[in-house]
Amino acid sequence: MQKSEKKLVNSWAWYDFGNSAYSTTVMAGFFPIFFKNFWSQGTDAVVTTARLGTAISVSSLLIAILSPFLGVIADLKGFKKLFCLLFTFIGVISCAWMGIIPAGDWWNAILAYGIAMMAFNAATVFYESLLPFVARREHMDYASSLGYAAGYLGGGVLFAINVLMYLFPEKFGISDGVLAVRISFIMVAAWWLAFSLPLAKNIPEPAVQFKEGTFFSLSKESLKTLKRTFKSLLREKNLLYFMVAYWLYIDGVYTVMTMAVDFGVSIGFEAKDLIAALLITQFIGFPCAYYFGKVTGRFGTKKPILFCIGVYSITVIAATYMSQAWHFYLLATIIGLVQGGVQSLSRSMFGRMIKKEESGEYFGLFNLVGRFASILGPLVVAFGVTTTGSSRMGMIGLLILFISGGMLLTLVKEPGEQTR
Repeated sequence: MQKSEKKLVNSWAWYDFGNSAYSTTVMAGFFPIFFKNFWSQGTDAVVTTARLGTAISVSSLLIAILSPFLGVIADLKGFKKLFCLLFTFIGVISCAWMGIIPAGDWWNAILAYGIAMMAFNAATVFYESLLPFVARREHMDYASSLGYAAGYLGGGVLFAINVLMYLFPEKFGISDGVLAVRISFIMVAAWWLAFSLPLAKNIPEPAVQFKEGTFFSLSKESLKTLKRTFKSLLREKNLLYFMVAYWLYIDGVYTVMTMAVDFGVSIGFEAKDLIAALLITQFIGFPCAYYFGKVTGRFGTKKPILFCIGVYSITVIAATYMSQAWHFYLLATIIGLVQGGVQSLSRSMFGRMIKKEESGEYFGLFNLVGRFASILGPLVVAFGVTTTGSSRMGMIGLLILFISGGMLLTLVKEPGEQTR
């Protein structure tokens, strides 16, 4: 890899180092616990789980609707980097807002969380669409895996600091753990903003043939482009198979990520055990995500993804039998081994299957698929716990998504396989 390309890849990966603080400290870590115990104190656990699952689904639906249109506009106007930074700023403001919402105000808490989640996912669309412009095709597995590895490290480092603040507030001059969590939300905002600066400074806006027009006219143009893209997708059976397979298995992955802590709280684990398990996932995920980018030279991309899906299937079944804290630690360790791999390799495999100049458009669709997965999965969990009255039964419905997604993925040919 040339020095100039390496600088672009590293600057791109630094963004993942920063924005992953949201997905760890906020989304996976403190928010589900704080939402139950601080903003919804005294409310039944089944109700708070249903509220959280519904909020995630609504936020995901909004970004699912917007991302393909914004992706096309970014391609036409050359706004990939601009949109990434714009939604980053919205996410940063929303995270900081969470830090000042008072106890019992569950409505504003869920609103701030929903906006932050929508902004996080929207920024990710444009961040990922920059991948084909910072790394050549032969280096995409490495670049994508480096990004996820940096994310696990960056998110883990700040989360570890935030956990220490929560457990030992007096050591940091903080009055109690509640204030420590609220300060943590503000720290996430600052961390996310700070580590977006290398991308803002070093990665140029990809050159495009600039398209004149108002937002309305470009939206109409984007509708035509999306219609053409969907028709093209229907003709490109291999890419279509991948998109449907990805939709199915990533549904389970995202649902496990966003609702694992809520699940643990609901079946009676203490907050300290859940937080410790998240830290295990982060720091195991860091080297493992990077390693998955290395093994593709020997095994290709598809086989490692299938391996990760198989591990998730076993984990979902095992989760229904958890009864002790060490069970949660063990499952966190296993998930840490494969979580970064399934995400990074899916992203790089998709990046190699599409045209570089249409990356915003196609990564908008890629994110659309992921977001619709995030609509279905949490609703499956919310429906399961509501109808059965058992928090343990909510996750088991995800098993069919992993199995069907993996089976369909076996039909997909990798870019290298298509030329043989």
